[in-house]
Amino acid sequence: MKKIAVDAMGGDHAPKAIVEGVNQALAIFSDIEIQLYGDEAKIKHYLTATERVSIIHTDEKINSDDEPAKAIRRKKNASMVLAARAVKEGRADAVLSAGNTGALLAAGLFVVGRIKGIERPGLLSTLPTVDGQGFDMLDLGANAENTASHLHQYAVLGSFYAENVRGIAKPRVGLLNNGTEESKGDPLRKETYALLLAEDSIHFVGNVEARELLNGVADVIVADGFTGNAVLKTVEGTAMSIMGQLKSAIEKGGWKAKIGYLFMKDALRSLKKTLDYSDAGGAVLFGLNAPVVKAHGSSDAKSIFSTIKQVRTMLDSQVVKKSVEKFSIKEDSQ
Repeated sequence: MKKIAVDAMGGDHAPKAIVEGVNQALAIFSDIEIQLYGDEAKIKHYLTATERVSIIHTDEKINSDDEPAKAIRRKKNASMVLAARAVKEGRADAVLSAGNTGALLAAGLFVVGRIKGIERPGLLSTLPTVDGQGFDMLDLGANAENTASHLHQYAVLGSFYAENVRGIAKPRVGLLNNGTEESKGDPLRKETYALLLAEDSIHFVGNVEARELLNGVADVIVADGFTGNAVLKTVEGTAMSIMGQLKSAIEKGGWKAKIGYLFMKDALRSLKKTLDYSDAGGAVLFGLNAPVVKAHGSSDAKSIFSTIKQVRTMLDSQVVKKSVEKFSIKEDSQ
């Protein structure tokens, strides 16, 4: 049985969206057990599942505007902290939260702990491509600054994830840069390029440009945290803007536009599905001793369900265990 600790109080629509997503997951997956951390009365109001679910009551939670490190230290009984501690103490196999991103990163580092040999865990998420296959990208903001060694480790971790969780054989790994030529980029990118070129355990395809990301140029994209976070928010913002403009054009276009929409309805729904990353699950803080997964703050029940499905796949594939073994061997050989 896979035991998943869930912060029921994190996110814009908690606990409603969190608990409803849990209800859906428990109905579909018979091999998971959910531990819900948070206000018991509020959780019970939405909980319909009766088996393989437990509630660990706490009145304390971490707010979106709390300073991450301080919140983890001072709010020791917060729902997020208790969920992370359950993983640390072996009472749960993974932790999921839609709450304060910085606080979850801090809980992951200080409570769950990083893999021996990993210098800095990175935030990984699966983003959409026009062919529907998607690509994994890290770091997406766990670190404001990175070294070439960090990016080298992200390439290996990302390749591990794409192969074991998404089932991609020999994932193509690309380095996000301002040009495809080997000579392009700043010193960080050039040093990273040389490290990735020499790494036998990955299929490195070279530098890739941001404009090609959604065309499926690679299965794994490596970037420093500052750049990765900017790209993530650009992709999200672009998708929202395109769908918003289409909706506005149809609403303001008169009867001809509305008739045209009837003929294009299926195509537009397909476009929306392509741009919708909620089916892919949450962002993984990869490089820790257990899966720590951040669902989007505005997650609805569907997104929470997808994130639980993602966590289940991670546990099934033992991707974290394999990462621990790989980097422990590397560390011991140095």
